[in-house]
Amino acid sequence: MAAKPPVFATLGCRLNAYETEAMKALSAEAGVENAVVVNTCAVTAEAVRKARQEIRKLRRENPDAKLIVTGCAAQTEPDTFASMDEVDLVVGNTEKMQPATWESLKGPDFVGETEKVQVDDIMSVTETAGHLIDGFGTRSRAYVQVQNGCDHRCTFCIIPYGRGNSRSVPAGVVVDQIKRLVQKGFNEVVLTGVDLTSWGADLPAQPKLGDLVMRILKLVPDLPRLRISSIDSIEVDENLMQAIATEPRLMPHLHLSLQHGDDLILKRMKRRHLRDDAIRFTEEARALRPDMTFGADIIAGFPTETEDHFANSLKLVTECDLTWLHVFPYSKREGTPAARIPQQVNGKLIRARAARLREAGDAQVQKHLRAQLGQTHQVLMENPRMGRTAQFTEVSFASDQPEGQIVQAVITGLSGSQLTAA
Repeated sequence: MAAKPPVFATLGCRLNAYETEAMKALSAEAGVENAVVVNTCAVTAEAVRKARQEIRKLRRENPDAKLIVTGCAAQTEPDTFASMDEVDLVVGNTEKMQPATWESLKGPDFVGETEKVQVDDIMSVTETAGHLIDGFGTRSRAYVQVQNGCDHRCTFCIIPYGRGNSRSVPAGVVVDQIKRLVQKGFNEVVLTGVDLTSWGADLPAQPKLGDLVMRILKLVPDLPRLRISSIDSIEVDENLMQAIATEPRLMPHLHLSLQHGDDLILKRMKRRHLRDDAIRFTEEARALRPDMTFGADIIAGFPTETEDHFANSLKLVTECDLTWLHVFPYSKREGTPAARIPQQVNGKLIRARAARLREAGDAQVQKHLRAQLGQTHQVLMENPRMGRTAQFTEVSFASDQPEGQIVQAVITGLSGSQLTAA
């Protein structure tokens, strides 16, 4: 049988997608063949169900391949996957980033020589390597992992047990990687992590995320666009606010980890902000940068959520003038404190509330799109006919544009959730 390169499947967040690219490079270097690797997500019970479903599908499609399961669900529930007949090996989140792991997988009979579960205690990990990925997804945008793990313990969240405590990549390593990416022609870099605003707390002198942003913009003057992924607004530091105010190369789009709009539910979630903190932050950021747009994560149907509690989340969408919503219907996640709270909101009501939040989000998107009509935007082309503005809004073009380049465009219309340009 001819040797085949590994097949990779990624579930969950952008960080998982980034790490899949790192695993592709590690497996290629080690010479791994005839393998299927499933990089799982653990954020909800539904995510674990989808992982199991994907594993069964991939086994049917690749009956003779070694099937390896990794990612957050593998880290938090290794026995769940080890007990599946389709699975040959379960690898933890730390192990999947180690060259030695992939070296051990290149032989045809590795399963007989290896423990089926290779998952160590993620809480004992104290460092995060800066995986040198040359960007993925498009030729225009590169993602740089600067942080991993989380020190907070929100009651609904299993992720710290899949990712471990917060670890930061040193600023010098980050800057060197971004310089290399710019030399390769990337016009936008996105800083990514699990809890990005905790970056630096474990480094000497405990720098803040704003210090890293200012350092990147100063030391990589040829970088046209720097973007920040999801942040916790209560942790934003003075230098990051200064960068928002003074640095046009920092993109005016922030995705906020808000989760809810009611103070009592936020307390039960063990969040560290109140609704007024969220409103105040968005007002201050928009005052410094009038073209700033916000996305947000919001959970519908958290245990004990009443109609009044939910109404506060719904109002927060307009009070913070949120544009891009990620709405999560609450699902009970075993192993989290929230799973022990009386589950008083039934599934039908949870889905209905999530739908109402999405409708509010759709209305906000349309409001944002209409406000762009006639405006001139700098658009980073992801493919010949589609690019994104600085606010991360998609723009569809009637004619081909140079992929990976930033083009100036006048917005002439809108179609669905996209802007259109000639």
